[in-house]
Amino acid sequence: MENWNKQKLESSDILNLCEKYNFLKKFQNNQTLSRIFSSILLRKNITEGKDILYYIEEDLRFQHNPFLITGMEDAVDRIISAQEENENILIFGDSDVDGISSTAILYNQLKRMNINVQWRLPTQEDEEECFGLSKKAVEYCYNNDISLIITVDCGISNLEATAFANQLGIDVIITDHHNPQEVLPDAIAVINPKHPQSLYPYHLICGAAVSYKLVSALRFAQTDFYNAEICFLNISENKEEKCYEINCAKIKNLVKIKELNEKIYPEKTSIYDLKTINFIQNQIIYVWNAQATKKLLNDIFGNGVEFNFIDFSKEAVIIHPSLNSISTDELSELSLIAKYIPEEKTTINSLINLYTTYCRKKIAEIHKNHVLQEKEDLQLVALATMADIMPMKNENRIFVKNGIKSIKENPCNGLKELLAKLQLDPQTVTSTDLSWTVIPCLNAAGRLKQPDTALQLLLEENAFERQKIAEKIFELNEERKELVSNSVFKVHEDAIKTLNKYQNKICVVSSTEIPTGLTGLIANRLMTDFQVPSIAISAEPSEDKKFRGSIRIKKGLVATEFLSQFGDDFFSDVGGHDLAAGFSFDSNKLELFYKNIERLLPTLASTNQTEQKEINAEIPPEYLNPEIFKIIDIFEPYGHENPELIFCSNQLVLNDKALVGKKEPFHLKLTFNCGNCKFPAMYWKHGEDIDKFHINSQYNVIFTLNRNYFKGNIIPQMIIQDIEGC
Repeated sequence: MENWNKQKLESSDILNLCEKYNFLKKFQNNQTLSRIFSSILLRKNITEGKDILYYIEEDLRFQHNPFLITGMEDAVDRIISAQEENENILIFGDSDVDGISSTAILYNQLKRMNINVQWRLPTQEDEEECFGLSKKAVEYCYNNDISLIITVDCGISNLEATAFANQLGIDVIITDHHNPQEVLPDAIAVINPKHPQSLYPYHLICGAAVSYKLVSALRFAQTDFYNAEICFLNISENKEEKCYEINCAKIKNLVKIKELNEKIYPEKTSIYDLKTINFIQNQIIYVWNAQATKKLLNDIFGNGVEFNFIDFSKEAVIIHPSLNSISTDELSELSLIAKYIPEEKTTINSLINLYTTYCRKKIAEIHKNHVLQEKEDLQLVALATMADIMPMKNENRIFVKNGIKSIKENPCNGLKELLAKLQLDPQTVTSTDLSWTVIPCLNAAGRLKQPDTALQLLLEENAFERQKIAEKIFELNEERKELVSNSVFKVHEDAIKTLNKYQNKICVVSSTEIPTGLTGLIANRLMTDFQVPSIAISAEPSEDKKFRGSIRIKKGLVATEFLSQFGDDFFSDVGGHDLAAGFSFDSNKLELFYKNIERLLPTLASTNQTEQKEINAEIPPEYLNPEIFKIIDIFEPYGHENPELIFCSNQLVLNDKALVGKKEPFHLKLTFNCGNCKFPAMYWKHGEDIDKFHINSQYNVIFTLNRNYFKGNIIPQMIIQDIEGC
């Protein structure tokens, strides 16, 4: 067990974090659980309130405002214009789960708006359309009277196609999440959280999340709140400086756009000297308690000055009765978001945050269909977030938590039929089920050059037709499994040779045995097998004499940055994320590709060292009971940058042992005495070690925890990672 490390913590640090965020309340005054939770956060280096927020809270109001993304208003206005002018729109998507989810989310919304909309995906039969918007797609639009193209999950690198569309008088809106190049497409709007001018607080969301943000903005545009500029004002007495402080802020589409703070010294400051007067002129002005605010201003400036305010406290009390008779000072103390983000703990910010909540509730009352649409959209956003291996941090956690919750309640069209075909119960489906079973199935269609099939599953209105499509997708996935296994087997020897050649730093294989649509899966399998960055290149003959490939990495390297070092002119097309990227190049450059790999070897880290694995917390044996799952559930969903929690428990007494499994390798099932609870544990592929374990002996165990759903019963169990006798 020498490769395991449990970071030592100061008990004072654990207690301070517990008290600061009141974890005792979260765990109903259970001190041990709250301290274990606090210690896990510390070991994961999650100590800032803005990060802790997304582990504690899951309310959709903690999503980031879509209008913080640069160009969002321009995109919304252009789509509304197309709606009013009865224009034809084409949505151009990508062929993976993220791409088809992005397309389905936006397509459904535009159909609801009665817009003439079509969709198009790269089929990969036409090699020209492998990496985003193509000139051929633009020509199709020109010949079919389509005046607006909206890309989803692609387009950020399609400068030529966008310029070609402009020449033909076709507008383009880019929605994407891939890493932007230095020069951006000349589009009506480029909606990308990674846009260099974007104020969006979190950049690492998937393409479907970006599409969902555009749809959320379109839904907001259907309300009276859209483009309404509102001013908030608060005045307070500063007894220390013997003055009054005026704080004003303007918001538009619930985004703060301007702010002003001024001090008024009685009998010294003239009302005509105040910048506030111009700031609030011709504005709708909201205050908390208009009567008290007017009285204070009259005391300062006399009764001759008229101020017209809207008393927001009266509106807020309707949706939050507990706010009745609350002062402005108390308001900022009650702000939930201010609990996690100290800079939000101002009266003005508290008013804006409360107004945002108020707007969401009013919109939900008036537009009940928006709530249902949002739930369905989040199912696809959750799938895409996991499929594109986005970090399980920040609002990604809200997307996935709410998406899975919605799937459990009522799976959307297509997903319902696919879950049934895969024999998965929606009510017990987990992020693991979706990641390992559902997502590969949906991805298989695109991998085998039939992405249209997966999108049709999500858009088809007839339930019987959806069942037939789900059956076809299941069959495609079985075919995909066999193709990947065969390809990996055939290139295995070449992979080992390149590992030796490249100092065990990177694995690179190129072969006619690698199908074009499977390069990403094969690169990922090689990376998993050899634990190094891996590249798979399809050398299948093509009409355009280009080879296509994919790179997959885990950490310590940015895929797109690594490929950029090949030079500006090397690749015909390239794009991707930090962990994954795709590319194409002229087939006569293969030898030069390998020479570039050799040149870049010094930039790659060696993987010869054994990586230490971290233990997140130690659990006393008496606390190994179903209550511990309160912590497990808080850290769900697990995924990239949020791996499953690993625990250790010492001196566990073995109560029982047994072999399980129908064929070799057999597994070992152990049962430990844990206080008042007997806790089962699975030790996968260790059936041959059964004689090494002795009843009533004590063992130190390192493990993860999960629930086993079997014949309607839910059985908590350990999954042993390592074990030793005491």
